[in-house]
Amino acid sequence: MPEAVLPQPTAATEVENIDVLIVGAGISGVGAAYHLTTQRPGTRYVVLEAQDTFGGTWTTHRYPGIRSDSDLHTFGYRFKPWTGKPIATAAEILSYMGEVIAENGLDRHIRYRHRISSAAWSSVENRWTVEAIDLANGETRRFSAGLLYMCQGYYRHAPGYTPEWPEMASFKGRIVHPQAWPQDLDLAGKRVVVIGSGATAATLVPAVADSCAHVTMLQRSPTYFIPARNANDLADQLRQLQIDESWIHEIVRKRILHDQAAFTKRCFAEPDKVREELLAGVRAYLGPDHPIEPHFSPSYRPWRQRIAFVPDGDLFRGIRAGKASVVTDEIARFVGNGIELKSGAVLEADVIVTATGFDLCPDGDIALTVDGKRVAMADTVTWRGMMFTGLPNFVWVFGYFRASWTLRADLVADFVCRLLGHMERRQARRVEVALRPEDRDMKILPWIDDENFNPGYILRGQHVLPRRGEKPEWQHTQDYWTEKDVFPKIDLDDRAFVYG
Repeated sequence: MPEAVLPQPTAATEVENIDVLIVGAGISGVGAAYHLTTQRPGTRYVVLEAQDTFGGTWTTHRYPGIRSDSDLHTFGYRFKPWTGKPIATAAEILSYMGEVIAENGLDRHIRYRHRISSAAWSSVENRWTVEAIDLANGETRRFSAGLLYMCQGYYRHAPGYTPEWPEMASFKGRIVHPQAWPQDLDLAGKRVVVIGSGATAATLVPAVADSCAHVTMLQRSPTYFIPARNANDLADQLRQLQIDESWIHEIVRKRILHDQAAFTKRCFAEPDKVREELLAGVRAYLGPDHPIEPHFSPSYRPWRQRIAFVPDGDLFRGIRAGKASVVTDEIARFVGNGIELKSGAVLEADVIVTATGFDLCPDGDIALTVDGKRVAMADTVTWRGMMFTGLPNFVWVFGYFRASWTLRADLVADFVCRLLGHMERRQARRVEVALRPEDRDMKILPWIDDENFNPGYILRGQHVLPRRGEKPEWQHTQDYWTEKDVFPKIDLDDRAFVYG
């Protein structure tokens, strides 16, 4: 097929006609652009990004020490080898993404500083009309697209979620959220309390431990971690043998995915044994003088919440050295010099960091309408976690909890490219998923089964997420090891697909 002829910027009153509009230039959006470029040359597409550069999370989150909590051999794209350490900094990830953009000429498709306000589907035209504000001049830009490809993620990048605790205004120090980290914040000599025990807290605490007077991680309940060397022995051995990097990438990815699948199965089959192994890993870094109870011994089964990798055990080495500490308690109220706990103790602080998660936002704060009627994603039923009843020509990327996000972004991109080709062959301009006759009595359930996976930010935001059905095809199974085989074989003529 011929090289795509890109639409050129137009006056505010004109409409640019394209085949696909990609929302967001983060890890999913850049991957989507690559796959459209390589699998469907000639496709006219535009990527709209509200920020002034690519990267998504790795650009908007600028707190100290920000890094991946997944290994980059699987969080990286399948088509571009990762050659650095498994756990990477934001800067390293951005450099990697920048290479993908430059090597494949993707930059000419990306429009930065374009914030989408609305997307309206017309069944008369079988197209989406998308309006975006050009933040450079405040003008409205309009795009007419055949497919709306949502790659913006599932949460708001700012300002982040901070609970309303009693008497927060009485605290005389500074309260900050990691998603809105002040660039002028100087922690030298300060007493810092980080509220939370997820991946963000586990990153922040060791990152600031050397610069502040002391840092305390305050948690309501413990979290599982995997502390280990930030290295991959297999990759290092293959490099010593001078194996080609593309081969190393493929071999190491397969090994990691194999091991992850086995670990996940063990979490369900023998949770007590896995729990002891995880706690032993923490104990090895903390040393014998630091008790595991109550700070590092969660009450839930392993993998009911995400398990963060702690490179080189830096969080626990900081605790062992006395630069950091952990307190397990609940907040009663804020006081002038810190936080009063329900136990009656007071944690003194100059700076309090609320690493308490984020707000879910599946529609990217875009007003979605279909033939003039507003559609909330919470009112839809998902088909395989990427298409939705009542939303024609619409695909959303939602990655994995127990595996790297990008694994699913690649699978969804393959599906989108195959679907576009199928629609061309059928001469169809519209595709929508709909419950089949055999699905009419299917029980409709929340997006996630909280018995299977129950992080607080998901449970708190279930009401805004799409719903799922009982059957595997009507839910996001969170099972990469099954989907990698199922997705390529999806029958695009199944009755769940309604073409027009």
